[in-house]
Amino acid sequence: MDIIANLLNGTLVFSTALIFAALGGLISERSGVINIGIEGFMVSGAFFSAVTAYYAEAAGFGAFSPWLGLIGAFIFTVIFSSIHAVASIKYGANQVVSGTVINILASGSTFFLVKMIFAGSAETPILTNVFHKVRIPYLTDIPFIGKVFFNAYPTTYVALALVIVLHFILFKTPSGLRLRSVGEHPNAAATVGVKVNRMRYMAVILSGSLASLGGATIVLTSNSNFAYNTISGQGFIALAAVIIGRWNPIGAMLAALLFGLAQAVKDQFQIFDFAANIPTEFFYMLPYLLTLLVLIGAVGKSRAPKALGEPYEVGKR
Repeated sequence: MDIIANLLNGTLVFSTALIFAALGGLISERSGVINIGIEGFMVSGAFFSAVTAYYAEAAGFGAFSPWLGLIGAFIFTVIFSSIHAVASIKYGANQVVSGTVINILASGSTFFLVKMIFAGSAETPILTNVFHKVRIPYLTDIPFIGKVFFNAYPTTYVALALVIVLHFILFKTPSGLRLRSVGEHPNAAATVGVKVNRMRYMAVILSGSLASLGGATIVLTSNSNFAYNTISGQGFIALAAVIIGRWNPIGAMLAALLFGLAQAVKDQFQIFDFAANIPTEFFYMLPYLLTLLVLIGAVGKSRAPKALGEPYEVGKR
């Protein structure tokens, strides 16, 4: 039972970053703007969280530094998300190309800035103050369930709460209805007074900031610093979670948990003797292999927002 509990707890740990990133991608695509740039936003979040937390530590903020790191990632990633928003919405650029540019730009610029800020180093210094798992009193003592769900990083609790909040906003509020309407039929939405481009700008910028929290989570929990390979394609796994989850916050969360399970299996199985006979590379490829297999199975079964990828043209029917 302890092995299973550790496996499920590890699933929560590994899926947290994917949940943040998937929620970010979901908001943008619900508004009709394709977000291939999730990877770049996660890279941006990882970089800005590491740098912000580092200077917060130097300024004496201590245990509050990782929270400032999260805030820094959320705020400064607006730089990259605004580029994608302007290119896609104002200039009608191909949204896939724009998102790909964001991935390349974020990866290249953050690596350059790390070298510039930290005297040629390829990574940021190791952070002293990072998030640690929080045991919720009494609930942690519940057999099995307590060990799985109530002994987690603060970011995990925040991510799960965001799933509930975003699901409520999307499907139970007028703002959510307006957001979904501009992704389904923007011209119809415009006829009832919805500011389509304004809504899309807000969605894309918020999308980048939310996805950045995924990158920040990796830095502020498990890695403790930023390097060029910190994200390693997890943004694309998060994008797969959006598609498999059918652009629904709860569905995206469940898909992220599935991919998180694949990463947890990698860590848990490597402690067994039989794992010594299996190439290490096999365990590292598991999350990506699972992503491909699940995506293949999901082809034709997920319906994207009807106006996804289509620039808004006034008067178009």
